[in-house]
Amino acid sequence: MKFLDLKRPARAKLFLAGALLIALSAGSAKAGPYLLMDVASGQVIAQENAFQRWYPASLTKLMTAYVAFRMIQNGDATMQTPITISAAAAKLPPAKMGYPAGSQLTLEDALKIIMVKSANDVARSIAESLAGSEEGFAAWMNAEAGRLGMRDTHFVNAHGLHSPEQFTTARDLAILVRAIRTEFPQYTGLFSIEGILSGKAKMPNGNPLIGRFPGTDGMKTGYICASGFNLISTATRNGRTLAAIVLGAESQTERADKAAALLTQGFRKGGGGTPITNLRPSGTVSGPVDMSKQICTPEAIAKRNEKRDKQGRLIFNSPYLAQTPREPRLVQVGLIYSPSAGKTKTANAAKGVDIGRVVNVPRPRPRPDYAPMAYGQGG
Repeated sequence: MKFLDLKRPARAKLFLAGALLIALSAGSAKAGPYLLMDVASGQVIAQENAFQRWYPASLTKLMTAYVAFRMIQNGDATMQTPITISAAAAKLPPAKMGYPAGSQLTLEDALKIIMVKSANDVARSIAESLAGSEEGFAAWMNAEAGRLGMRDTHFVNAHGLHSPEQFTTARDLAILVRAIRTEFPQYTGLFSIEGILSGKAKMPNGNPLIGRFPGTDGMKTGYICASGFNLISTATRNGRTLAAIVLGAESQTERADKAAALLTQGFRKGGGGTPITNLRPSGTVSGPVDMSKQICTPEAIAKRNEKRDKQGRLIFNSPYLAQTPREPRLVQVGLIYSPSAGKTKTANAAKGVDIGRVVNVPRPRPRPDYAPMAYGQGG
């Protein structure tokens, strides 16, 4: 466990205690990579195996959102640009919204949905609607990753369902988190939505720190068998924002407990740390690691179910997390067009957005030879 810049004995003792808490809360000798960063300064407070390649799972959707933000910045899309659910997207496995092919929703609602529900069908539809194809959108994702310096990251899809060719690292994800929060602060609220309401369906945010850890304002969960349980949590206290990237936990509770411990110790520590751009691997980098045999066996699933109460709710071991959060505040989302119902009266319709207006909304201009802008250019 590598804690950085511990020059004072008092701080060293504090972080040794913190390290012990983290080890206890992780509950596994096979803990995956993690990184704790001060978002404003980009300084890394703590990290372990930050250059180990890992499958991102639905953490991928943060780059999906970032590319959409860049397109809006460039004038190639707006938050009201229609996103159409394709037949291919509708066939993707859960998590999903289950909208029928041909349905349309605004980009704004689509982004809310992929951040809260982590819907794969909506994520792919964003890619296809903005770039013309998921392959084209993935090329944009890789172009942006390269521009940001995410040198051990590669994308092939916009949702994070498993592909051996889609991987990243804790270090690269931290760079992406910082880019989102510092370049596009106007969208910070998208990552802290407590839940969404679609029709009569209530869907709380999958991020277990929201409502349980004071100051939490983001960002995303991720899970597939190959990756284990991933989590990026951000929290702000007294004007200071920290980001904890936890990869490869063996359960939902483990990733939450570990993130909460990291953030707590980070807030107790003052400034200092290695700038993330100066961080270097300590040895040979391998991977991606495939955790399927640890995560998706009947024995592993049964063990995770032991961490639920009689009502099926997760039981957290962290002293930093409330066991029972308050009821989430829900944000309404919905379709602007359904092929079976025509105009759909939703929260969007109440705002004056209906299928009659959609045809006049600027649609994205596909760019087959898309080249990401340099910093300082554009709107």
